[in-house]
Amino acid sequence: MQQHRGDVSGANLKAFEHHATTTLSVCLDPGHVVPLHTANTPSVEVNPVPSVFSFLWLTLAANPAAPVPAAPADPKVAVATVLDDWHRAAAAANEARYFALFTPDAVFMGTDGTERWTVDQFRAWSKPYFSKGKAWSFKSLSRNVFLAKDGQTAWFDEALDTPNLGPARGSGVLVKEPAGWRIAQYNLSVPIPNDLMGEVTNRVATYTKAKAAQGTTPGATPATPAPKAAPAPKP
Repeated sequence: MQQHRGDVSGANLKAFEHHATTTLSVCLDPGHVVPLHTANTPSVEVNPVPSVFSFLWLTLAANPAAPVPAAPADPKVAVATVLDDWHRAAAAANEARYFALFTPDAVFMGTDGTERWTVDQFRAWSKPYFSKGKAWSFKSLSRNVFLAKDGQTAWFDEALDTPNLGPARGSGVLVKEPAGWRIAQYNLSVPIPNDLMGEVTNRVATYTKAKAAQGTTPGATPATPAPKAAPAPKP
């Protein structure tokens, strides 16, 4: 009688058991060396025994681990980091780092009416202080940062603690460039208490009249600021 496909005769049963045992041991032990005599084992058509590694591979293929994208940096934090780095560069008299954080067309406005400076003018004014290794030390006490809808422009205001000006305020604009956020404008000011405003404005009026009598106009921006005329190391 023709043997049914897949039936195992009694004569081949022991050979099959030996072959299956050897195959299973090889599957479970990748470093196992297959004995040569197993190559002569009679071939028996059976369902192959899947290896442990096959199960693992199928499991991973059916459930691929989705890559976890890196959390994008908060742009407000990035803006604040640039401003903090900029202040630290001034305190450390790191001229190259300080001016590298400006855009090429940036404007710096100081507390005096004449102090509306391009980057080159501001650098010329401040160079003597950086060269001496002692510029200015501003510490931000609080800061508010705002972002445009397109995420390419930010503006801010910050309260400053300064050794030369006392309580001061900085505000300005940053733009996002390929290299990161850069300062396009910084406006330094000294808030005046309302109770002192009358006294201050009167003194400013008197000062302005005196300058006018001397033939000078307070508030006019000089073509090139003179570092020697700066009374104190402040931007």
